[in-house]
Amino acid sequence: MTHDPRAALLRAALDAAERGWPVLPLLPGDKPPALHGERACPGIGVCADGHRKFEQRATLDPARIHTAWARRPFNVGIATGPAGLVVVDLDKLKATDPKGTPDGATAFEALCERAGQPVPTTFRIRTASGGAHLYFTAPAGIPLHNSSGRLAKKIDTRAWGGYVVAPGSITRDGEYKVTDAAPVAPLPGWLLDALKPAPRPTGPLKLAPPRNASRVAQVALERETSAVAATSEGGREQQLFLSARAMGRFVAWGDIPRHEVEEAFQAAGESAGLKPYECRSTLRSVLDWCIRTARPRETA
Repeated sequence: MTHDPRAALLRAALDAAERGWPVLPLLPGDKPPALHGERACPGIGVCADGHRKFEQRATLDPARIHTAWARRPFNVGIATGPAGLVVVDLDKLKATDPKGTPDGATAFEALCERAGQPVPTTFRIRTASGGAHLYFTAPAGIPLHNSSGRLAKKIDTRAWGGYVVAPGSITRDGEYKVTDAAPVAPLPGWLLDALKPAPRPTGPLKLAPPRNASRVAQVALERETSAVAATSEGGREQQLFLSARAMGRFVAWGDIPRHEVEEAFQAAGESAGLKPYECRSTLRSVLDWCIRTARPRETA
């Protein structure tokens, strides 16, 4: 009899959700999300008003989790931003790494020693490759995003814009296992200081007026970009989504060039604190959908 891992993976997904960590299905035996990308978005269901990315589709709903994991033995991803987590990923060395490179655990121990602090005791996972994930609660009011090598080589972090593979998931390299079930500790202050984003520019956002836009479209763009730039952490990406959708019809009707809308919203989103790739991804998805579905001007 072939062992069916679905029950154990379902339990892993439910355990994470019970902790308040929204989950998403990952490919069976692998780590990429088992969700459609924006280029293949069908534009129905939760994506009826535009493509929803994995952070927006991750769920705590037991019914949705049962439905998903009954279909296939999906591995389990945790959307770290919505979960209020910052996860420090300590990688193992690869054969291609230069000789003498410290692995992630060694580099992290050196960082702690330099900060005059012990290695934090917190919820800890052994990854399938033998590395480690250290879970911390994210600080309130300070948006943190993924980082790669910012702390040191072989150390990445996952926060807004990222996900981690949950314990109980299995890949070809092995299983993700809890090695320390301690409560999730707050992110240490010295780590927060090292990961804080650069200060946002002060003063109002100044944008060059569109050159080839109708007056109505120009006024709408000024209004919507100002709304994005003024939005605080927690609602910025949603505001960008809504504002870009409000401008999409003008692009579809030819009232304003698409590239001018994208440039203006890119500047507004980054001014609000969004990462460049977050702005680009949201804008591309929303404007593609608007152009594809816009009603004729006379019926709008």
